[in-house]
Amino acid sequence: MKNPLAQPLFLPCGVRLKNRIIKSAMSDSLGDGAGNPTGAQMRLYERWAEGGAALSLIGEVQVVPDFPEKPGNLVFGSDADLPALRELARRGSVNGAHIWPQLGHAGALSHAPISRPRGPSALDVAGLKCDAMSVDDIHNLPHAYAQAAMLAQSAGFGGVLIHAGHGFLLSQFLSPLFNHRTDSYGGSISGRFRIIREVLSAVRQAVGAAYPVGIRINATDKLAGGLTHHDALDVVRLLDDTSVDLIDISGGTYFPGAASSSDELATSGPYFSEFGKKAKSVTSVPIVLSGGFETRDQALKALQGGAADAISLGRAMVLNPAIANVWQSAAGGDPVFPTFVLPPRGGVTAWYSMRLTALGTDSEHLFDASPLAALDAYEQRDAQRCDIWRKCFGARPPDR
Repeated sequence: MKNPLAQPLFLPCGVRLKNRIIKSAMSDSLGDGAGNPTGAQMRLYERWAEGGAALSLIGEVQVVPDFPEKPGNLVFGSDADLPALRELARRGSVNGAHIWPQLGHAGALSHAPISRPRGPSALDVAGLKCDAMSVDDIHNLPHAYAQAAMLAQSAGFGGVLIHAGHGFLLSQFLSPLFNHRTDSYGGSISGRFRIIREVLSAVRQAVGAAYPVGIRINATDKLAGGLTHHDALDVVRLLDDTSVDLIDISGGTYFPGAASSSDELATSGPYFSEFGKKAKSVTSVPIVLSGGFETRDQALKALQGGAADAISLGRAMVLNPAIANVWQSAAGGDPVFPTFVLPPRGGVTAWYSMRLTALGTDSEHLFDASPLAALDAYEQRDAQRCDIWRKCFGARPPDR
């Protein structure tokens, strides 16, 4: 019997992904602080391509510099280093792989040291304060995403993924916890979805019918008052009426104080398989599941059980960048996940982030940091890149 993970996936636009294993969009934080890729980042994505991934997604690529998630992110703006982006695209596309940027805008969750956060509605709650976007601000979004997508296309990336998950801006529009608007961009789920439809339409018009355009959405915000499974299923129905080529399902947010899936010590298996089955029943668009996959058997079960068309891996790809090749082989084998005892908040996420840095320099065999040491190193690097970001992009004016 053929291994389902090794079968190609054909997207609605006609593009072929060589297998069903995707490297999930993760914040690798390996940009240079001025929005451009580094050699370590290029090598990191090259390693995933060499390791057999059909598609690698670059996490947190900003469509404008004003509202970044972190200072180590790429910025696909007018001042981007196009030769460096072309080299990143080239190296991430070896071995028949695809590499796509995940295009986003952090909105209310913009990194405060280098931004003035602004979301769908004004918020002032513990740990989170932001202004509301004006209608003009919202109307500018489709153009910003379209311009970033055209840059991705011209640089040689195989497609783009629009980020509408994890509590960042487009996810904020979908979530009643963030979106209290009473105009046509709020209210019912169709109103909260409106800006996403406009973004997808503008991107599609910019890149043409044959270029892959995917989207990441939440199955749930995992927060009281946030996006529910019921509304998320309606989002899938609405997406079925667009030209999107891939729906990547994840969940959770980085709302201050919220438990982060990426910082959990262990998983209890794939997070969103049941939702994936429901999503596949209301759309013909290929469904990708992200979150909680640690073994090949789990991935096979999701494909064979009708929960997904492809599997997106994060931590497993960090532990073994060639896991896609391993899971397609006859022998198989699963990565060995580390055990941490009482790590600090954010420490597990930082450990995986700093291991990404080691992978990008082919030095993971020397990486032995504790979660606390990894968190310290990550925060020090962020602080340094904040200084670079300010010098490059300047102080954000209060009216933007």
